[in-house]
Amino acid sequence: MIDLLLFTAGLTGVIAGAEMLVRGAGQLAGRFGLSPLVIGLTVVAFGTSAPELAITLRAAFTDHAADLALGNIAGSNIANILLVLGLAALIAPVVVAQRLIHLHVPVMIGASVLTLFLARDGNLGAVDGAVLLTGLVGYLVLTLARDRAQISAETAATPAAPLPRALAGVALGIPLLAVGAFILVDAAAALAARLGISDLVIGLTLVAVGTSLPEIAATVSAYRLGDRQMAVGNLVGSNIFNLLAVLGLAALLAPEGVAVAAAAFAFDLPVMLAVAFACLPVFFTGHTVARWEGALFLGYYAGYCAFLFLAAAQHQALGPFSAVMLGFVVPLTLITLAVGVMRQLREHRRGLYS
Repeated sequence: MIDLLLFTAGLTGVIAGAEMLVRGAGQLAGRFGLSPLVIGLTVVAFGTSAPELAITLRAAFTDHAADLALGNIAGSNIANILLVLGLAALIAPVVVAQRLIHLHVPVMIGASVLTLFLARDGNLGAVDGAVLLTGLVGYLVLTLARDRAQISAETAATPAAPLPRALAGVALGIPLLAVGAFILVDAAAALAARLGISDLVIGLTLVAVGTSLPEIAATVSAYRLGDRQMAVGNLVGSNIFNLLAVLGLAALLAPEGVAVAAAAFAFDLPVMLAVAFACLPVFFTGHTVARWEGALFLGYYAGYCAFLFLAAAQHQALGPFSAVMLGFVVPLTLITLAVGVMRQLREHRRGLYS
């Protein structure tokens, strides 16, 4: 009964916080001459990454929950793309700005590669954290400089609002999101622990989905308010912030750094990197995430979670399941995406010469 009340309170906080944050962020875009895309990549992304920051810092300072710190980050980044973007595209095709493809998705991929490289020794220490945070500063400077140099028509059309109201929406929305998600995550993690599920699996699934609730709520709110570029920017920006800011701070501040489990380095971080790479061909084909691509992302997320739980339980179905995924589903998907990219390149080339 208490868990149900906590769940309801947390869910209410997440939904209300997302609504306030997206409204306030959209108004800030108009006030400061920034596009909704960049506001989504920065202000909204930072706000929706607040639960990941709280969970990761707490886990990094708790010995028995060391696996939870990195598992939360990797799992949340996977969930943001496969689950949240998949759900958004299934509801309505998602149009992707070219700036997202040319700069921000490559930065997300680069941050994923950097994290995998730094984690190779089994621990992310203070130096690794400083490297990640330096990357964050460079990314923010480049993003703001590029956006102010090419203010778009959509920015000019953003209605101006009193600055105190916009700041209040952001200032109140972020803590509501963080506290609401924190309550939800605590209840889910405690329940899973009582069932004997490992910290790594909890971090990669229950906690990751729980800390992705702000992204889900912010994406839905942005869609409802007509800021679709903010919705997509929030997901990509949140992944970048999770790696460069959240993981960077945890590695810098935790006395023993952030432990990297062998299973996470061998499987979950490479999956996170593969998901980041998967955005390029999907976003590139027509600059749209179609409904079938959203369904594909959701299917892969279901398969990923199924693999984790089968592996945790050492179930006999794990071998056949892995063989089907690796031998049939993944190659078929890659071929389909490659055909789509080739078709898009031919159409682009035909347009140049016509």
